[in-house]
Amino acid sequence: MKRALVALIVLAALALPPAALAAGCVQTTVVDLEDEVMCPVCGMPLGLAREAPQARRERAFIARQIAACRSKDDIKAALVEEFGPAVLAEPPRRGFGATVYGVPLVAGGAVLAGVILALRRWRRAAELERLR
Repeated sequence: MKRALVALIVLAALALPPAALAAGCVQTTVVDLEDEVMCPVCGMPLGLAREAPQARRERAFIARQIAACRSKDDIKAALVEEFGPAVLAEPPRRGFGATVYGVPLVAGGAVLAGVILALRRWRRAAELERLR
């Protein structure tokens, strides 16, 4: 009875470190990254580039990075180092790529200003009509 209890404790102690390591590892999946990464050869998101050899290499690279317990941001950085900046599905936040983020904000502000001006004119015209 004592031997069985000691054996059970030893087995539990041996099983604990891998479980503890797995619990501390932030897991992501290849599918989770497929919509954020491009196939630079195809010019399509990795999720759509199924049969391209480059896409297969990228998926294998991502799987190896996940097995090494790397975070999503670390995997993206490693992909850029391995395949170049064209592998990311989002434009850079600096330089000319920043216009992708800035133009919609400026356009939205212009539309909002136009709506406000139109409402003011509409109200002013309604007040003038009422005074006549």
